[in-house]
Amino acid sequence: MALAAAAAAALLTVGCSASEAQRRPAAPAAPTVLVTEVRPVDVPVFRDIAAQTYARDMVEVRGRVTGYIDKWLFEPGSQVKAGQVLYQLDLRPYEAALSQARGNLSQSEADLDFAKNQVALAQAKANLASAEANLTKARQDYERLKPLAEADAASRQDLDAATAALNAQEANVAALKANVEQTMLSTRTQIAAMEGKVESLKAAVRNAELNVEYATIRAPISGRVGDSLVPVGGLVNPSSQQPLTTIVPLDPIWVRFKVDEAEYLSWAKRGRKMFSGGQPVTLILADGSEFPAKGKVENTLNQVDPNTGTLELQARFPNPNHTVLPGQFGRVRLQIDERKGALVVPQRAVQQLQNMQTVYTVGPDGKAQIRPVVAGDRVGDGWIIEQGLKAGDRVVVEGQLKIRPGMPVNARPYVAVEK
Repeated sequence: MALAAAAAAALLTVGCSASEAQRRPAAPAAPTVLVTEVRPVDVPVFRDIAAQTYARDMVEVRGRVTGYIDKWLFEPGSQVKAGQVLYQLDLRPYEAALSQARGNLSQSEADLDFAKNQVALAQAKANLASAEANLTKARQDYERLKPLAEADAASRQDLDAATAALNAQEANVAALKANVEQTMLSTRTQIAAMEGKVESLKAAVRNAELNVEYATIRAPISGRVGDSLVPVGGLVNPSSQQPLTTIVPLDPIWVRFKVDEAEYLSWAKRGRKMFSGGQPVTLILADGSEFPAKGKVENTLNQVDPNTGTLELQARFPNPNHTVLPGQFGRVRLQIDERKGALVVPQRAVQQLQNMQTVYTVGPDGKAQIRPVVAGDRVGDGWIIEQGLKAGDRVVVEGQLKIRPGMPVNARPYVAVEK
């Protein structure tokens, strides 16, 4: 009886143990994580800096004469070429002024021709020539009578008459010579005055011609034209503060960005070529896309802004398709250094907790370990780790949320996806 009771108790105990074993949950499998082995590599270090595009040679189109717009001959936002007609002002007042100026010039040119062919001067010269002929005759008569009178072959009265005639003719010739000189001086003065007037009227004609030309307003440069700010029928005034429209050249497009003083000094000490135009620059647009053409830093301003402690740099990008417009925001990416033997891990491997950066590693025992690190410059999709890791460490890239320090893990190699 006692033996039977003991056997029954043993069977009950075994049954209870088996039931408890069935109810106890199985040990969880080690979570799978993707790891990468840290290896020293030589990498270029890039920096992204906020930037804005601008048009260096933007031109405000303004009128050079006063007038009312008859028509404008462009589509806002279109590409225009230098010399293309944009606005046509009312030409009638300027064409009338030009006709008047040409008429005044013709009249003055006729007056100049008359002055150059002055009749008074010709008459004065003719009178002088006649008087000189009479003087010659009087001198001959005197010289013929003088020896005769001395020899008593001619009367003294005839000699005196010849002498008087000679003196009269000499005086007449002297007076007529003075008259010719006076007439010549007057003629030269008149001709000079008329020539000056003709030149002045030629300038007036040229000014009237320019006003007619300026009444047709043309594009001073090639580029994309903006909207018209003055409608047809509106008054154009050269002194107006508001331009008629604007033209911006889009190829090339310029980008300005600023670096702080410390960074500028660091680059200068390392002998970077960005300040001499040799540094290639990548433009990242607002949507995150990369502008296909590379630019170059062309200009560095000549002083640091004392208010912000920054130095402005200007880069030029070819923009043949006019994709980028002035005023767009983006980023420029340029190489600031080249690190030898750097330890680089993917950005997703680094976790930020307040002021601490950490990564998970997998030790030789297959267990997860957490390590504080100091991340440096960004390289593509990775960070350069300055402290906390060494070559050969296996860093968890994916699966950090499934693990805890000291937990066994199933480590699989991480393969970066090519973009």
